[in-house]
Amino acid sequence: MSHSVVVLASSNAGKLRELNRILAPLDVTLHSQAQYQVPDVPEDGLSFVENAIIKARAAAAHTGLPAIADDSGLEVDYLNGAPGIHSARYSGEGDAGNNARLLRDLAGVPDEQRGARYQCVLVYMRHATDPNPLVCQGSWEGRILTAGQGEGGFGYDPLFFLEEYGCSAAELDAAIKNRISHRAHASALLLAALQKQT
Repeated sequence: MSHSVVVLASSNAGKLRELNRILAPLDVTLHSQAQYQVPDVPEDGLSFVENAIIKARAAAAHTGLPAIADDSGLEVDYLNGAPGIHSARYSGEGDAGNNARLLRDLAGVPDEQRGARYQCVLVYMRHATDPNPLVCQGSWEGRILTAGQGEGGFGYDPLFFLEEYGCSAAELDAAIKNRISHRAHASALLLAALQKQT
């Protein structure tokens, strides 16, 4: 895979920076799909894997390049895995609204029933009709607090408590988060799999 260009099926600049850093050993240049005016596609799959494949396939079809897509979210045990694939749109009111809705949905639920995990699925497709896309999944265990803590991170990070660190994901040092998060785990698997293909 030397000197190849891969399109990231996202316009998120933070995600682009993070994945470019992770994939640096491969001599791959990752470009945002925004550079190619890839239209957004409906994420109407029933799982993180399906949604990531939908996004990667659309980016590969539009650009003619290999594509990487990720789909990620939060699963809460008490809510039978919700918000899951709907994590970003849980309340329809952005991060603050999503966190407020999660706290409402878990009102009065004791700590031991507030287990949760972040999930991240990364998909790599060599071309739009790739019959065997590379699928890498990482998860990150925690529990949901009764009130937000910390200013860092994004999404549900202020409510996502990590027992081993005694703090929320929003209070965690960014360098540590980038080493232990669900996206870090999935990215490490993707890097290892792509290195085998070189």
